[in-house]
Amino acid sequence: MANYYEKDIKDIEAELKTSNSGLSSTEASARRRKYGPNTLPKKKKDSIIKIFFHEFADPIVLLLVVAIIVSLIVGEIIDAIAILLIVLVDAIIGTYQENKANNTADALSKLVKDEARVIRDGKECSISVEQLTIGDLVLLESGDKIGADMRIVEAHNFTVDESILTGESVQVSKITNPIAKKNVSISDQTNMAFSGTTVVTGRAKAYVTEIGLDTELGKIADSLATTEDEKSPLTIRVEKFSKQISIMVLMVAIAIAILLIAKHTPGHEILLTVIAFAVSAMPEGLPLALTMALTIAANKMSKKNVIVRKLNAAESLGSCTVIASDKTGTLTVNQQTAKCILLPNGEEYQISGTGYERKGKVTGNVMRYAEEIGLYGALNNEADISGKTPIGDSIDIAFLVMAEKLGVKTHGIKILEQIPYESENKYSAVFYEKDGKTYCTAKGSLEVIQKFCSKINFANGKNTIKLEQQNESLAKDGYRVIAIANSEVQKKENYGTNDVKGLTFMGLVGFIDPIRKEAVASINECREAGIKVLMVTGDHPLTAFSIARDLKLADNLSQVATGDEVADALRGTKRSFDDYISGKTVFARVAPLQKLKIIESLKRQGEFVAVTGDGVNDAPALKAANIGIAMGSGTDIARETADMIIIDDNFKSIVAGVKEGRVAFANIRKIIYFLISCGLAEAAFFCLAIACDMPMPLVAVQLLWLNVVTDGIQDLALSFETAEPSILKEKPRDPKQSIFDKRLVREIAVSGVIITAVVFAFYWFLINRLNMEITSARGYVMCLMVFIQNIHVFNCRSESRSAFTVPLKSNWFIAAGIFCTLLLQILVMKVPIFSTFLQAVSIPAWAIYWIFIIASSILVLMELYKNIISRFDKK
Repeated sequence: MANYYEKDIKDIEAELKTSNSGLSSTEASARRRKYGPNTLPKKKKDSIIKIFFHEFADPIVLLLVVAIIVSLIVGEIIDAIAILLIVLVDAIIGTYQENKANNTADALSKLVKDEARVIRDGKECSISVEQLTIGDLVLLESGDKIGADMRIVEAHNFTVDESILTGESVQVSKITNPIAKKNVSISDQTNMAFSGTTVVTGRAKAYVTEIGLDTELGKIADSLATTEDEKSPLTIRVEKFSKQISIMVLMVAIAIAILLIAKHTPGHEILLTVIAFAVSAMPEGLPLALTMALTIAANKMSKKNVIVRKLNAAESLGSCTVIASDKTGTLTVNQQTAKCILLPNGEEYQISGTGYERKGKVTGNVMRYAEEIGLYGALNNEADISGKTPIGDSIDIAFLVMAEKLGVKTHGIKILEQIPYESENKYSAVFYEKDGKTYCTAKGSLEVIQKFCSKINFANGKNTIKLEQQNESLAKDGYRVIAIANSEVQKKENYGTNDVKGLTFMGLVGFIDPIRKEAVASINECREAGIKVLMVTGDHPLTAFSIARDLKLADNLSQVATGDEVADALRGTKRSFDDYISGKTVFARVAPLQKLKIIESLKRQGEFVAVTGDGVNDAPALKAANIGIAMGSGTDIARETADMIIIDDNFKSIVAGVKEGRVAFANIRKIIYFLISCGLAEAAFFCLAIACDMPMPLVAVQLLWLNVVTDGIQDLALSFETAEPSILKEKPRDPKQSIFDKRLVREIAVSGVIITAVVFAFYWFLINRLNMEITSARGYVMCLMVFIQNIHVFNCRSESRSAFTVPLKSNWFIAAGIFCTLLLQILVMKVPIFSTFLQAVSIPAWAIYWIFIIASSILVLMELYKNIISRFDKK
């Protein structure tokens, strides 16, 4: 691509074969055919059918499909239909949630669906941005969204907001002169206007140099297409867990088959037994329970202004070890705010308030001097804050807000002449009439305003401080500094730039984009949760460091890396680059692709990275991150790329998302604890009965009833468990860590063994001591299992705390689940059609009482186990 910022306007006109009369309609049509439309590629959304079939990729679901097929082969139609219904319900719920979350408009196309004013055939006309082509002469004014990359040829007080592309919060003043440098960054190409950015003030004319994918915006869009989507930690864990379950079920099923063959059991009975075992061992309700747990977490997040676009992302935030946050609009309010006034004698005034809100006040000794500076800033101003939304340059808006805080009124003051701000001049001035006298006030950079001044206010004071030192001190603190001058001038008919002279230097005003009120507390919460917060911004390093210091992200400049330093580090090896990145907490003036490299480095270091952002410049990093978080007020491309969206742009909402993500994973562990311990007990009890030459204790349909109905109701109830007190004090979990850590394996094994021993002893007593008929015995055993599962759910509500310390009122679904399960079991025992279908029997009240007592042993023994383990852990 040609570096148009280096070239003179005449050279550009020659290269693009255009002129100040614009293109002819014929030539424009020919160029559109040659270069194509000015559009960005649309992201193709998955169809509902594709989403639906993708739900079947889960290994546990595939195991259930195999069970359906085998059931059909051996003629167990009822079992096959029951399992099929479970699979379909899970797939339908998952498809609905995923499709609902992805039902958004195409983001990239929205960025270029505006009108553009161009010169065609020597006349001004409006066309669709899609019709812009190379060489078009475009007319730009405040409020326009720029639809292509352009070289500016005329500019009048022309400033552009490029924050969505560069990350810098300060509007860029544009010029027309060539830039005699090589490899100039986007933020320093001040004679170029880029697609997707917005005009803040002034007017300009510009030639289109690049369209579509060749624009800077297009390059970012193209990089998104080559960046692979990241798997969520839950996906990683469940895939590993599913493989473990599959291998375990297969191995034990083979062992059972071999055992039955050795006993010369008929082939048909062997298949029925293996199916029954598979049904008992496999957690059929797990896929549905996981989907519901994530859906519940997503719904909770939505109430806290966090919209989850991808269901698995509901849990992902809880795994993140690093949050790489954009500064502008995320940690700060993205509104320039006057924070201090500094007089030449060192007198300082502090200004409270944040952003464009009128709330706040100015404090200092002699308020008259502050009010004078507020008046000058309000008079020399092109902004308007009278409407609902402030209009104009952010510094001008901030001056008007400051004037309101000072109670300054401009009524009765007549504006005689205004010299608007020009980027080449770096100042603006106003001639005005007050109380019959004529004055001139100017504001701009210190170096320019000083040239207009013949004296300095308070120059004879004992505490006079050099203006350059004041300016440098404010700049080091991250302030954008504006100098103010004013003086009475001679009255005349017309005024021009040559009349701005002989002024009195009045003082300096420091502006800053303030941090959000909640940001510091939210970052501290992240720190307590073991999450490292990094700030990645396009702002000046001193500004970035000042903000980072206030946020307690950095305490010295050595923790700040600039874009140039990152570029130098990238020239080394990956290992040296990773070492360099690991020592930094703030990244300033970084380009979009540099941000992408930073994220890739963090991932190589084993971090699980969440990236926040709101601009086009954030999109590649959002996609490359393990989880991308877009701001609701950000660009469509950022929202489309992200996994979740923060509606209120509040960093605090991210912490709420982290908490809900950890709750979701904790609840998933509770569900797995419950389902696998019950499933393990069923499988072990099943194998023990076969090994002891006893009849098959439960048939497949009874096991399915236990696993889907009784287990299913309670595992869904566990999805509604609230956060445990210490959840945000724990360190982030390793995404590669298996769901089955030491604690969970221990709990599953102990509870599984207890349930197995209790149920097998009960079954053995019914068959060998009471000589109960097998169908009745199965009915009694099924009733015992229902009771045990409903009591065991209390053990599963917390892996460490006593069941008696977890209040029932925090999750009434547990009580409701127990009531529903017992009611269904009574119906099964008492209603003939159901009892026949499930081979259940009616049980007398006295027997139910003793079955309940026996079932309660699981609660007593697990409480004893938790007590022993807690004492052991303390040692």
